[in-house]
Amino acid sequence: MKAIFIAYNQAYNEEIVEVLKENGQRGYTRWEDIEGKGSFNGASHLGNHAWPEMNHAMLVMVKDEKVDKILADLKAKDEASPLLGLRAFVWNIETFY
Repeated sequence: MKAIFIAYNQAYNEEIVEVLKENGQRGYTRWEDIEGKGSFNGASHLGNHAWPEMNHAMLVMVKDEKVDKILADLKAKDEASPLLGLRAFVWNIETFY
């Protein structure tokens, strides 16, 4: 079991949900209206006058065999619109119930 943490521009919201759905992933936890600033490039998402956009984030628990396809789909979205901002990180899950 793996956890995928996905941080993304709010404009991607429906597309991220669709990626999960297309990969047979039903469950996720989403946080809305979070601030963020990329470490390499892209605009800040701070929800203020100068930087009005915001980010959302998801935490998704997936079976190991789904990780690579989900990451590839997310990477394709990011490469198609790199200025929007989308990052995904994978963690091992040791125990769950």
